[in-house]
Amino acid sequence: MKILLTITSLGVGGAERLVTNLADRYVAAGHEVLLIRFHGEAELRPSDSRVRLESLGMRRSPMGVLVALARFRQLVRSFRPDVVNSHLVHANILSRVLRLATPMPQLVSSAHNTNEGGRGRMLAYRLTDRLADISTNVSAEAVAAFEQQGALRRGRMVAIYNGIDIERFRFDPATRARVRAELTLDEDVPLLLAVGRLCEQKDYPNLLHALVRLAAATKPPRLAVVGEGPLRDSLETLAVSLGVADRVDFLGVRHDVPALIAACDVFVLSSAWEGFGLVVAEAMACERVAVATDCGGVREVMADDGFLVPPNDSAALASALDRALGLPKVERERMGRSGRDRVVAHFSLHATADRYLAVYRGDSLAL
Repeated sequence: MKILLTITSLGVGGAERLVTNLADRYVAAGHEVLLIRFHGEAELRPSDSRVRLESLGMRRSPMGVLVALARFRQLVRSFRPDVVNSHLVHANILSRVLRLATPMPQLVSSAHNTNEGGRGRMLAYRLTDRLADISTNVSAEAVAAFEQQGALRRGRMVAIYNGIDIERFRFDPATRARVRAELTLDEDVPLLLAVGRLCEQKDYPNLLHALVRLAAATKPPRLAVVGEGPLRDSLETLAVSLGVADRVDFLGVRHDVPALIAACDVFVLSSAWEGFGLVVAEAMACERVAVATDCGGVREVMADDGFLVPPNDSAALASALDRALGLPKVERERMGRSGRDRVVAHFSLHATADRYLAVYRGDSLAL
């Protein structure tokens, strides 16, 4: 099968990691893959050189969009894919628009959140819905959210959970010791880890306010935050004003997330909204205890293998973090093993790739 994948960009994010991993998985299974990004540098790339990678270099202007669409049309016509699978809102809408002028045997649109940018984007989804053969989203709750917002007709979107590389995300004691040494952390100092873009969705102010409430602990935890984004300066200022700047490390973009997860004692997701919560599954695969806000598909990921709290509630978040940090070692290890077992059974990359391929074959109703 010739598979053309499109995505808005290849920055460091959950959707981008999934798409590059899927591209690798597809070529390993004997498929031919072309991966096209609309703009930006490829901070993430497929690891298999057989994946062909192209950029449209789209500029954010009407003429820039038209030029990018012309280049996109040329690539589709020369590659002659059996299926086009677009990911994220801009790639989804523009791939649908291109289909008006360029034949595509099968077009699958993949969203990755409960909220992809407000009413205007939901209207764009609704107006172009008929141009896609089927749409996917990353959890049953995300599918329901799209239906409730009128982005498409009921039954036109199916849930495919995000998948992770369960061999890459695996706990390793030696890696834990090395990374904690790099962070100048003694083994008895608790480390909280958060991974995600520094933006409104991830609600890091909620986490920083929760950290203040943990300051009275006998061994106050350190917090490491992995990611970049438009709110970095304001978050660093907030940490100073709350008096916790000396216990927070903003690490920026990192490409050793599995190692950092191994180094932490508790993984935390403080988001206001999510589609799936891929990083929670990654932490569970590394046998880490996770504390997360109950938003989007996070409950579907975690089940009983962690601590769920309401979004935008720093007191509840602090309480759950305190309970997680206070777990006896035996209970923490039991929860870690159970979490990994759940991820292996339900959220492996192998299972996710198989589900996407089933959609490409037209078997979506069987999912």
